[in-house]
Amino acid sequence: MDRNPQAKEMADESMVRNLASQAQAIWPQELPILRRHRLPDAPAILDVGCGTGEISSRLAEVFPRAQITGVDLLEPHLELARRRYAALADRLTFTQADAFELPFPAASFDLVVCRHLLQAVPRPEAILAEMVRVTRPGGVLHVIPEDYDMIHAGPARLDVGAFWHAGPRAYNRAAGIDLHIGRHIFHHLRALPVDDIAIDYVMVDTQRVPRETFAAIFEAWRDGYTESLAGYLGWPPEKVRDHFDATIECIRDPERFALWVVPVVSARVR
Repeated sequence: MDRNPQAKEMADESMVRNLASQAQAIWPQELPILRRHRLPDAPAILDVGCGTGEISSRLAEVFPRAQITGVDLLEPHLELARRRYAALADRLTFTQADAFELPFPAASFDLVVCRHLLQAVPRPEAILAEMVRVTRPGGVLHVIPEDYDMIHAGPARLDVGAFWHAGPRAYNRAAGIDLHIGRHIFHHLRALPVDDIAIDYVMVDTQRVPRETFAAIFEAWRDGYTESLAGYLGWPPEKVRDHFDATIECIRDPERFALWVVPVVSARVR
Protein backbone atom coordinates (compact mmCIF):
# COMPACT_ATOMS: atom_id res chain seq x y z
CA MET A 1 0.00 0.00 0.00
CA ASP A 2 1.32 3.43 -0.97
CA ARG A 3 0.81 5.41 2.22
CA ASN A 4 1.36 8.74 0.47
CA PRO A 5 -0.17 8.58 -3.03
CA GLN A 6 -0.15 12.39 -3.24
CA ALA A 7 3.56 12.71 -2.39
CA LYS A 8 4.31 14.74 -5.52
CA GLU A 9 1.46 17.18 -4.92
CA MET A 10 2.21 17.47 -1.20
CA ALA A 11 5.84 18.36 -1.92
CA ASP A 12 4.98 20.98 -4.55
CA GLU A 13 5.48 24.64 -3.65
CA SER A 14 1.75 25.17 -4.18
CA MET A 15 1.08 23.18 -1.01
CA VAL A 16 2.95 25.74 1.09
CA ARG A 17 0.66 28.44 -0.31
CA ASN A 18 -2.36 26.22 0.22
CA LEU A 19 -1.60 25.51 3.88
CA ALA A 20 -1.13 29.21 4.62
CA SER A 21 -4.35 30.24 2.88
CA GLN A 22 -6.40 27.45 4.46
CA ALA A 23 -5.17 28.45 7.90
CA GLN A 24 -6.09 32.09 7.32
CA ALA A 25 -9.55 31.14 6.03
CA ILE A 26 -10.50 28.50 8.59
CA TRP A 27 -8.78 29.44 11.85
CA PRO A 28 -11.05 32.35 12.94
CA GLN A 29 -14.10 30.06 12.96
CA GLU A 30 -12.18 27.01 14.22
CA LEU A 31 -10.69 28.74 17.26
CA PRO A 32 -13.93 28.82 19.30
CA ILE A 33 -14.30 25.08 18.70
CA LEU A 34 -10.77 24.46 19.99
CA ARG A 35 -11.38 26.60 23.06
CA ARG A 36 -14.40 24.43 23.87
CA HIS A 37 -12.24 21.36 24.52
CA ARG A 38 -11.61 20.68 28.20
CA LEU A 39 -7.83 20.43 28.54
CA PRO A 40 -5.28 20.64 31.37
CA ASP A 41 -3.62 23.98 32.06
CA ALA A 42 -0.37 22.80 30.46
CA PRO A 43 -1.46 20.25 27.86
CA ALA A 44 0.72 18.02 25.72
CA ILE A 45 -0.44 18.54 22.12
CA LEU A 46 0.34 16.59 18.94
CA ASP A 47 -0.26 18.05 15.47
CA VAL A 48 -0.39 15.13 13.00
CA GLY A 49 0.43 16.14 9.43
CA CYS A 50 1.59 19.56 10.61
CA GLY A 51 3.07 20.59 7.25
CA THR A 52 4.78 23.98 7.56
CA GLY A 53 3.61 24.51 11.12
CA GLU A 54 0.85 27.01 10.37
CA ILE A 55 -1.52 25.53 12.94
CA SER A 56 1.13 24.25 15.37
CA SER A 57 2.24 27.85 15.90
CA ARG A 58 -1.33 29.02 16.43
CA LEU A 59 -1.85 26.26 18.99
CA ALA A 60 1.23 27.55 20.83
CA GLU A 61 -0.40 30.99 21.04
CA VAL A 62 -3.76 29.66 22.22
CA PHE A 63 -2.21 27.35 24.84
CA PRO A 64 0.79 29.32 26.17
CA ARG A 65 1.81 26.60 28.66
CA ALA A 66 1.48 23.70 26.22
CA GLN A 67 4.25 21.49 24.90
CA ILE A 68 3.48 20.95 21.23
CA THR A 69 4.91 18.41 18.79
CA GLY A 70 4.28 18.66 15.06
CA VAL A 71 4.90 15.60 12.87
CA ASP A 72 4.93 15.27 9.11
CA LEU A 73 6.47 13.02 6.45
CA LEU A 74 8.01 15.85 4.44
CA GLU A 75 11.29 17.08 5.89
CA PRO A 76 11.39 20.25 3.71
CA HIS A 77 8.08 21.38 5.21
CA LEU A 78 9.40 20.66 8.70
CA GLU A 79 12.61 22.58 8.02
CA LEU A 80 10.53 25.58 6.95
CA ALA A 81 8.45 25.26 10.13
CA ARG A 82 11.56 25.16 12.33
CA ARG A 83 12.92 28.31 10.70
CA ARG A 84 9.63 30.18 10.86
CA TYR A 85 8.89 29.38 14.47
CA ALA A 86 12.37 29.24 15.99
CA ALA A 87 11.28 31.66 18.71
CA LEU A 88 8.92 28.97 20.02
CA ALA A 89 11.47 26.14 19.95
CA ASP A 90 11.45 25.70 23.73
CA ARG A 91 7.90 24.31 23.56
CA LEU A 92 7.21 23.71 19.87
CA THR A 93 9.15 20.94 18.13
CA PHE A 94 8.86 19.44 14.66
CA THR A 95 9.69 15.79 13.97
CA GLN A 96 9.56 13.65 10.84
CA ALA A 97 7.16 10.76 11.41
CA ASP A 98 4.65 8.53 9.65
CA ALA A 99 1.07 9.09 10.85
CA PHE A 100 0.40 5.36 10.40
CA GLU A 101 3.10 4.56 12.99
CA LEU A 102 3.40 7.47 15.38
CA PRO A 103 6.68 7.21 17.37
CA PHE A 104 5.12 7.91 20.76
CA PRO A 105 4.01 5.73 23.66
CA ALA A 106 0.34 5.15 24.28
CA ALA A 107 -1.52 7.86 26.19
CA SER A 108 1.10 10.57 25.56
CA PHE A 109 -1.05 13.60 24.62
CA ASP A 110 -4.01 15.56 25.92
CA LEU A 111 -4.97 16.92 22.50
CA VAL A 112 -4.25 15.36 19.11
CA VAL A 113 -4.95 17.56 16.10
CA CYS A 114 -5.10 16.37 12.49
CA ARG A 115 -6.12 18.84 9.79
CA HIS A 116 -6.34 18.33 6.02
CA LEU A 117 -4.57 14.94 6.07
CA LEU A 118 -7.11 12.13 6.17
CA GLN A 119 -8.50 12.81 2.68
CA ALA A 120 -5.00 12.38 1.20
CA VAL A 121 -4.14 8.89 2.45
CA PRO A 122 -5.47 5.34 2.09
CA ARG A 123 -7.06 3.73 5.14
CA PRO A 124 -7.64 6.93 7.14
CA GLU A 125 -9.23 4.80 9.84
CA ALA A 126 -5.76 3.41 10.63
CA ILE A 127 -4.46 6.91 11.30
CA LEU A 128 -7.46 7.67 13.49
CA ALA A 129 -6.71 4.51 15.48
CA GLU A 130 -3.09 5.66 15.95
CA MET A 131 -4.30 9.06 17.10
CA VAL A 132 -6.56 7.41 19.67
CA ARG A 133 -3.68 5.20 20.83
CA VAL A 134 -1.42 8.15 21.66
CA THR A 135 -4.19 10.19 23.33
CA ARG A 136 -4.63 9.97 27.09
CA PRO A 137 -7.98 8.80 28.48
CA GLY A 138 -10.11 11.92 28.67
CA GLY A 139 -8.02 13.57 25.97
CA VAL A 140 -9.43 15.02 22.77
CA LEU A 141 -9.12 14.38 19.05
CA HIS A 142 -9.61 17.45 16.85
CA VAL A 143 -9.82 16.68 13.15
CA ILE A 144 -10.56 18.51 9.90
CA PRO A 145 -11.60 15.82 7.38
CA GLU A 146 -12.24 17.42 4.00
CA ASP A 147 -15.19 16.58 1.75
CA TYR A 148 -15.00 17.76 -1.84
CA ASP A 149 -18.73 17.48 -2.48
CA MET A 150 -19.08 20.46 -0.15
CA ILE A 151 -17.79 22.99 -2.70
CA HIS A 152 -20.27 25.27 -4.43
CA ALA A 153 -19.85 28.31 -6.69
CA GLY A 154 -22.09 30.25 -9.01
CA PRO A 155 -23.29 31.44 -11.27
CA ALA A 156 -20.30 30.17 -13.24
CA ARG A 157 -19.52 30.10 -16.96
CA LEU A 158 -18.86 26.34 -16.73
CA ASP A 159 -20.61 23.54 -14.88
CA VAL A 160 -18.29 23.62 -11.89
CA GLY A 161 -20.82 21.61 -9.86
CA ALA A 162 -20.35 18.64 -12.16
CA PHE A 163 -16.56 19.13 -12.03
CA TRP A 164 -16.47 19.06 -8.23
CA HIS A 165 -18.67 15.96 -8.30
CA ALA A 166 -16.75 13.97 -10.92
CA GLY A 167 -13.18 15.04 -10.14
CA PRO A 168 -12.93 13.79 -6.55
CA ARG A 169 -14.58 10.48 -7.44
CA ALA A 170 -12.11 9.87 -10.26
CA TYR A 171 -9.25 10.75 -7.90
CA ASN A 172 -10.62 8.40 -5.22
CA ARG A 173 -10.69 5.46 -7.63
CA ALA A 174 -7.22 6.09 -9.02
CA ALA A 175 -5.37 6.95 -5.80
CA GLY A 176 -7.22 4.68 -3.36
CA ILE A 177 -8.11 7.55 -1.02
CA ASP A 178 -11.31 9.12 0.30
CA LEU A 179 -11.92 12.71 -0.75
CA HIS A 180 -15.29 12.45 1.02
CA ILE A 181 -13.86 11.49 4.42
CA GLY A 182 -15.82 14.38 5.94
CA ARG A 183 -19.03 12.37 5.75
CA HIS A 184 -17.43 9.02 6.61
CA ILE A 185 -15.36 9.95 9.67
CA PHE A 186 -18.29 9.54 12.08
CA HIS A 187 -18.55 5.89 11.04
CA HIS A 188 -14.80 5.38 11.58
CA LEU A 189 -14.88 7.06 15.00
CA ARG A 190 -17.81 4.92 16.13
CA ALA A 191 -15.54 1.88 15.75
CA LEU A 192 -12.97 3.36 18.16
CA PRO A 193 -12.97 3.85 21.96
CA VAL A 194 -14.19 7.45 21.91
CA ASP A 195 -17.22 9.33 23.20
CA ASP A 196 -18.73 12.79 22.76
CA ILE A 197 -18.31 12.87 18.99
CA ALA A 198 -19.10 16.41 17.83
CA ILE A 199 -19.32 17.65 14.25
CA ASP A 200 -19.15 21.38 13.60
CA TYR A 201 -18.80 23.21 10.30
CA VAL A 202 -16.64 26.12 9.24
CA MET A 203 -18.22 28.09 6.40
CA VAL A 204 -15.45 29.25 4.10
CA ASP A 205 -17.48 31.50 1.86
CA THR A 206 -17.39 34.87 0.16
CA GLN A 207 -19.32 36.45 3.04
CA ARG A 208 -17.09 35.34 5.91
CA VAL A 209 -13.63 35.03 4.33
CA PRO A 210 -11.75 37.64 2.27
CA ARG A 211 -12.20 36.75 -1.37
CA GLU A 212 -8.47 36.86 -2.10
CA THR A 213 -7.72 34.44 0.75
CA PHE A 214 -10.46 32.12 -0.47
CA ALA A 215 -9.27 32.35 -4.08
CA ALA A 216 -5.69 31.56 -3.06
CA ILE A 217 -6.77 28.13 -1.78
CA PHE A 218 -8.22 27.20 -5.17
CA GLU A 219 -5.29 28.69 -7.07
CA ALA A 220 -2.93 26.49 -5.06
CA TRP A 221 -5.10 23.41 -5.72
CA ARG A 222 -5.18 24.29 -9.43
CA ASP A 223 -1.40 24.68 -9.61
CA GLY A 224 -0.69 21.48 -7.68
CA TYR A 225 -3.38 19.12 -8.92
CA THR A 226 -4.30 19.97 -12.51
CA GLU A 227 -1.98 17.45 -14.15
CA SER A 228 -2.84 14.46 -11.97
CA LEU A 229 -6.56 15.23 -11.98
CA ALA A 230 -6.55 15.53 -15.78
CA GLY A 231 -5.04 12.07 -16.03
CA TYR A 232 -7.60 10.55 -13.68
CA LEU A 233 -10.55 12.24 -15.43
CA GLY A 234 -9.23 11.61 -18.93
CA TRP A 235 -9.48 15.34 -19.69
CA PRO A 236 -6.91 17.65 -21.27
CA PRO A 237 -5.10 19.64 -18.55
CA GLU A 238 -6.41 22.86 -20.09
CA LYS A 239 -10.00 21.75 -19.47
CA VAL A 240 -9.30 20.92 -15.82
CA ARG A 241 -7.51 24.23 -15.32
CA ASP A 242 -10.43 26.07 -16.91
CA HIS A 243 -12.86 24.56 -14.39
CA PHE A 244 -10.60 25.60 -11.53
CA ASP A 245 -10.46 29.08 -13.05
CA ALA A 246 -14.25 29.25 -13.41
CA THR A 247 -14.56 28.46 -9.69
CA ILE A 248 -11.94 31.09 -8.83
CA GLU A 249 -13.79 33.66 -10.92
CA CYS A 250 -16.89 33.14 -8.80
CA ILE A 251 -14.85 33.60 -5.65
CA ARG A 252 -13.29 36.85 -6.86
CA ASP A 253 -16.38 38.42 -8.43
CA PRO A 254 -18.29 40.54 -5.86
CA GLU A 255 -21.51 39.79 -7.75
CA ARG A 256 -21.14 36.00 -7.32
CA PHE A 257 -20.94 33.56 -4.43
CA ALA A 258 -18.83 30.55 -3.47
CA LEU A 259 -18.83 28.24 -0.46
CA TRP A 260 -16.62 25.47 0.88
CA VAL A 261 -18.14 23.71 3.90
CA VAL A 262 -15.36 22.37 6.13
CA PRO A 263 -16.23 19.78 8.81
CA VAL A 264 -14.47 20.09 12.16
CA VAL A 265 -14.82 16.86 14.13
CA SER A 266 -13.87 16.19 17.74
CA ALA A 267 -14.15 13.25 20.13
CA ARG A 268 -13.03 12.39 23.63
CA VAL A 269 -10.95 9.24 24.17
CA ARG A 270 -12.13 6.77 26.79
